[in-house]
Amino acid sequence: MSKTRTTTLYKSPFSKQYWKDAAAELKDPRMLVITALMIALRIALKPLAIPLGPQLSIQTATLATALGCMIYGPVMAIPAAIISDTVGFMIFPTGDYFLPFVLTEIAGSVAYALCLYRAKASTTRVMLSRFIICFFVNLVLQQAIFAWQYTYMGNPEKAKDAILGTFATVRVFKNLCMFPIESVVITLFLKALIPVTRRAKLTFADTSNMVFTTKRVVALVLMFALGVGTAAGYLAYLYGPQNNRSRSADYTAAQRVEANKEMSEYILSVTDDWDKKKVFCVVDSAYRGLLDKTTDFTISVYILDEAEFAKNQAANKDYNEDTIWGYSKSKPKNDSSLIKVGEFTVVKNEKTGEMTDFALTVIDQDTGADAK
Repeated sequence: MSKTRTTTLYKSPFSKQYWKDAAAELKDPRMLVITALMIALRIALKPLAIPLGPQLSIQTATLATALGCMIYGPVMAIPAAIISDTVGFMIFPTGDYFLPFVLTEIAGSVAYALCLYRAKASTTRVMLSRFIICFFVNLVLQQAIFAWQYTYMGNPEKAKDAILGTFATVRVFKNLCMFPIESVVITLFLKALIPVTRRAKLTFADTSNMVFTTKRVVALVLMFALGVGTAAGYLAYLYGPQNNRSRSADYTAAQRVEANKEMSEYILSVTDDWDKKKVFCVVDSAYRGLLDKTTDFTISVYILDEAEFAKNQAANKDYNEDTIWGYSKSKPKNDSSLIKVGEFTVVKNEKTGEMTDFALTVIDQDTGADAK
């Protein structure tokens, strides 16, 4: 460690010496190594999450981010955020890459650093950092970047929805319920690790202000109850009868493949209409209420046109059967390899896997009309 590194704690970041200390971390070889290790940890944890419900989870990478920013401060936090976001996307790509989204990673990291670096560790500071991230970074900044992205892609209606529509409303609900839950989890995580970082002379605050007194325990329990209650409200809003939202809209790529293959196996087991054909099923919708044990599925049945499939493979080396298995409702319309031959509905008991209330409609290939 550099001999010039001070151990001063500051009440706020509004101090010239605070920023001198933060900038000095860039010149400390040991701190550069620690930062590199924290970046690697953040990247490794990016695909991992603690699930709480559909579309609700605690990203474990945020724990590494909070710890790292507490150690190396707001100046180092900026390049660390850029590197972890860029390399993380290269290793674990999710969606389309849009460069301005790196601003949310930077803003979140700086928020943690401003609240936790060279400061007396406290539950209040953790809550403040999460408040800034949940409401200003995730809602204000991220919503604006989503709108920017959709406008750039030539979809102004979706850009409007990102700011004012259902998309924005859902994100408000999500961040409202996650704020207290993440505050509790990060507080407990840092409380456990601060003694370790102090012994390693990486941080200089103690955990005296993170002691769970009766009042703080009550406050945290109330926060957690608020988070759980709001999460339930969010799920009720998302999957309640007023929204009539299909569960399939939230499938991951792996879940979509699994559901399509399961329904293909099922239709072949209950009918012999397409025994000699290559059958692909695509889940069009999957409705299940918040507390329901059964899901109402609507599925389209397609057979493979071998000649068209061969042409499409020749035109696109990445096109194969796995591509088709990953299709959602709208994708088959643009695939000449698939011929729609029927639709069916079925009710699945999610606990037992039993299928009931099966109803099949076969499309007459000569007339295009429903055969039965």
